Amino acid sequence: MDTVISMRGATATLGSRPVLRGVDLTVRRGEVVALLGANGSGKSTAIRAVVGQVPLTSGGLELFGTPLNRFRDWARIGYVPQRTTAASGVPATVREVVSAGRLARTKLGLPRKADRRAVEHALELVGMADRAADPVEALSGGQHQRVLIARALSVEPELLIMDEPMAGVDLASQEVLAGTLREQVSLGTTVLLVLHELGPLEPLIDRAVVLRDGCVVHDGPPPKAQGQHALPGHDHVHPHAGHAAEPIRTGLF
Repeated sequence: MDTVISMRGATATLGSRPVLRGVDLTVRRGEVVALLGANGSGKSTAIRAVVGQVPLTSGGLELFGTPLNRFRDWARIGYVPQRTTAASGVPATVREVVSAGRLARTKLGLPRKADRRAVEHALELVGMADRAADPVEALSGGQHQRVLIARALSVEPELLIMDEPMAGVDLASQEVLAGTLREQVSLGTTVLLVLHELGPLEPLIDRAVVLRDGCVVHDGPPPKAQGQHALPGHDHVHPHAGHAAEPIRTGLF
C-alpha cells in the first residue's frame, strides 16, 4: 500500500523539554491508526508535527511521499485540532464555519456549486444540516465537535487527522461521530487520530501506536485486541480535565 505518512527518528522539543524521542510512525493508504498513551507521552505533539505546527529537531517526515518542507497540497488533508470550539469570537453560522474548511479547494476564493455541495454533504454526514443557519455560539459541546469534523470533511480529504475527537463529547454525539468516521473509512479515507480511549471507534482501528515518554512502545493491533485490559502506559486521567477550550482558527492551522 502507498505510504501516506512516514515519520522516521523524529525528535521534537517544547521549550527546552524533549517531547518526541526518535518516533517512527508509518500510516498507509486506507489505514485507521490510533495514537494512544498517557498524558505528556507525545501523542498530540506527534499529530501537530505531521501538520507542520511543531518543527522536528531531527528525523524525517514525509506526506504522500513528499518531504514536509516541500509539501504544499494541504487540500488532501482534513485536520481536527485538539479542544477547540467552533466559535472564534466572530459571529458565524454553522454553514460559514464549515465553508471555511473548503477554502483550500476553492478557485480564487470564490465558492462553486461543487464547494457548496461538499459543505452541505459534510453537514449531513455529522447530522447538523438542520442547524446550518444557526449561530455556532448556540451549540452544545458535542455539536461544536460535529461542526469541526464537518469542516475537516468539507475538503473531501484523502487523509483525516483528528486530535481527541471524542473528548468532552456526549454519548449521542460520539455515536454520530463514530458513524461518520465509519462512512469515511468505507470510502477509503486514511485516518490518524489521537484517542484517550478506543470507545465506539474500537471496531474501526487497524493499528494502535502507543507512546510513552516520547517513544513508541507498541505498534500493532489495539492492546485490547491482544487481551490487555489497560493501554500500556495509560494513566486513565483525562488529558483535558480543567483546561478551557481555545477558539478555532480558519484554515488547516
